[in-house]
Amino acid sequence: QVQLVESGGGLVQAGGSLRLSCAASGRTFSRNTMGWFRQAPGKEREFVAAISWSGISRLYADSVKGRFTISRDNAKNTVYLQMSSLKPEDTAVYYCTATKDTGWGGLVAPNKYDYWGQGTQVTVSS
Repeated sequence: QVQLVESGGGLVQAGGSLRLSCAASGRTFSRNTMGWFRQAPGKEREFVAAISWSGISRLYADSVKGRFTISRDNAKNTVYLQMSSLKPEDTAVYYCTATKDTGWGGLVAPNKYDYWGQGTQVTVSS
């Protein structure tokens, strides 16, 4: 079992930056592929980014590529999402997630993941 707790959300103006953190506890964190999803009101949960257990492989949604950076510190059992050049359409609840599956495929699908945090709200004002 892995427990995930997100932090770092808040209100920011368009063009600003935020860094989300996700603290993991429980079974071995360093072997899990980790990801971030987001869900805006009335919309489905959508993939944002994923990072392999080593941190070498990363995947981003086209909508955030070049603006967001996912990283992890296995010594601290923490994964980060650095968000820059934020836009009002980035407004959503952001969820940290982890998968037991060691394969790199299918990472954009929510059902790939086994563990989810409670979410943190990010609001970008125009």
